Amino acid sequence: MSKKIRLLLVDDHQIVRAGLQLLFVAEKDMEIVGEVSSGDEAIKAVSDLKPDVVVMDVAMPGIGGIEATRRIKEAHPSVSVLALTMHEDEQYFFEMLDAGASGYIPKRAAPDDLVSAIRVISQGNVFLHSTLAKFLMKDFLDRAESGATPAAEELTPREREVLTYIAEGYTNREIAETLVISVKTVDRHRENIMQKLNMHSRIELVKYAIEKGLITVG
Repeated sequence: MSKKIRLLLVDDHQIVRAGLQLLFVAEKDMEIVGEVSSGDEAIKAVSDLKPDVVVMDVAMPGIGGIEATRRIKEAHPSVSVLALTMHEDEQYFFEMLDAGASGYIPKRAAPDDLVSAIRVISQGNVFLHSTLAKFLMKDFLDRAESGATPAAEELTPREREVLTYIAEGYTNREIAETLVISVKTVDRHRENIMQKLNMHSRIELVKYAIEKGLITVG
C-alpha cells in the first residue's frame, strides 16, 4: 500500500475544519495528522507533526496564512502549502504564491477540486484554480504594457520545453530522463531560462508558463 498524504488543517473556524475532516477522511490515500486554528500554531505543528501538505487559510487573527506559509517554507522547504480561502483577491493570491504556496483554491470550489489539488501539490506540482487565471492574465498584461515581461520568443524551442516541465513540477533528473538529455544539460537550460526571463524563483517561472499558455490551470 502506498504512503498516505499527511495533512495538517489550518483554519480559525472550527466548522470549516470539521467539514474538511469529513471530506478527507473519505479519501483512502490521505490522513489528517492535525488541525490548528492559527498561523503560529501551524508553524509549531509542522515541526511536531511533519505533514506533507498544509491546507492553509489565508486570513486569520495574529500570524496570518501568508506569514505562516513563509516561515513554514523557510524551515521546511519540502512541505507543500495549499491556500484555501474565502478571498479571491489579487493581492492575497500573489502574496501567497510569493510566500511559497504551491496551490491556491477558493473555499467555494467543488470538493473534487480540493481533493485533486491536494494530490497535485503533494507530488511537488502546482495547482491554481481556474477562476484565478484572470489574476495571472491581468498581471501579465500589466507587465507587458510596461515592458517588464520578456517575450517567449527569446527562448529556444528546447528551453520552452524545459520551462514547461519545470512549471509542472518535474525535477531536473525527471526532465533529463523525459527528454533523453543529461542533468547537466537541463541545469544549463534552466540557468539560460532564468537569465533570459530575468526570473529568480520557480513560482515566477510557473506564473510565466501559465501566462504564455505553456501549462494549463487546474
